[in-house]
Amino acid sequence: MTTAASGPCRRLHPAWIVAAVAFLALVGAAGFRSAPSALIVPLQEEFGWSLTELSAAVSVNILLFGLTAPFAAALMERFGLRRVTSTALFLIAAGAALSTLVTHSWQLLLTWGLLIGLGTGSMALVFAALVADRWFLKRKGLITGVLTAGSATGQLIFLPIVASVAQNDGWRYASLIIAAIALAAVPIVAIFLRDSPASIGITPYGSAADALPVFPARSPINPAKRAIQVLGRASKIRTFWALVAGFAICGATTNGLVGTHFIPSLHDHGIGETTAASLLAVVGIFDVVGTIASGWLTDRINPRVLLAAYYAGRGVSLLLLPFLLNAISAGQLQPPIILFVVVYGLDWVATVPPTAALCREVFGADGPVVYGWVFASHQIGAASAALAAGVLRDAFGSYTWAWFGAAGLCVVAAVVSATITHRPKEPAASPAPEPAPTPTPEPVPAATP
Repeated sequence: MTTAASGPCRRLHPAWIVAAVAFLALVGAAGFRSAPSALIVPLQEEFGWSLTELSAAVSVNILLFGLTAPFAAALMERFGLRRVTSTALFLIAAGAALSTLVTHSWQLLLTWGLLIGLGTGSMALVFAALVADRWFLKRKGLITGVLTAGSATGQLIFLPIVASVAQNDGWRYASLIIAAIALAAVPIVAIFLRDSPASIGITPYGSAADALPVFPARSPINPAKRAIQVLGRASKIRTFWALVAGFAICGATTNGLVGTHFIPSLHDHGIGETTAASLLAVVGIFDVVGTIASGWLTDRINPRVLLAAYYAGRGVSLLLLPFLLNAISAGQLQPPIILFVVVYGLDWVATVPPTAALCREVFGADGPVVYGWVFASHQIGAASAALAAGVLRDAFGSYTWAWFGAAGLCVVAAVVSATITHRPKEPAASPAPEPAPTPTPEPVPAATP
């Protein structure tokens, strides 16, 4: 039987192949989830729907993207990575294809919202955490960072393409491209994505040379029930609620606000959709750098310190954004807005590696499912911000109050993250009682003749 010896003659460990396939799946999931933000303006122009109506569909998408995560983690533990991921890709393809038939705004709740939300949520960042936990003993932080960067790469690849196709050929063609790419990814996942190292007779990357393959424990409990049970255990620990609060604000200030409304906001200042989508894609370029660097730092620096620094930096960026947008004149971008895109990109989801590390540190074997619940809070925050920003824009005619409000939330997240406690120590086990001494039989006196 093959083990994961890591000597110089060892061929490429299959963990890296699985990580590469997982990266591609996460690229697709992020691209599919973020694509609706590039279609808001074309749909608004064709149907005359308000930003509030369109934001509602995106909010459902973002909400399900998060709420599906803890159940998806439990499903992957029960049925395997490959089955769940393949099913998710089919849901995405169905949602994207059916969206071309919509004639009423509520129908987007079913296509953009329900189908694409469930599909992308099943391949959310908990998938990255599970792959890192199962396939790697060494470099977990780095791998989590690289896989998380897949979300940025998806945004980088898809947004300019979707925006360009929607502007030149129509938004329906853009939706069909998304459906085709999701279907094309299914055979790649089916062939190369393995559920665990033991399924092919090896041990995780970084295992000792004499380690033996061990299949991951498959819980006999129904996945939904397990997810709820883990939530019950985690909710009794203060650190869980600190992570939930911080990550909810993270989602509100990334996917919810900037991810959904940055393009319409630039459009308000005379910037075309394709140019605006390209700027949001540039956020993705620097997010790749920032997230991988964050994974590397997470292996070396207290993740609480990293989270506090990331949120504080994000708050400063958002505080300055309204002034940078107002400096745009005659539809011409100014250097400061480019600087914002670079800085915000470096910080986009740099929070993921330290957050996943804290889930592992505090919750142990429950860590992946706990991270699923924490990620759900990320998307609840994102969904709330996506809808609230649309309402504020319709009410006040600009996004200024949305940017300022998000900056204030980041200050809260920085403070909460800095005060996260360390892993609670397990109570010492009571010493086992000493066994009672075995009575020594008294000698039987010799018989007297």
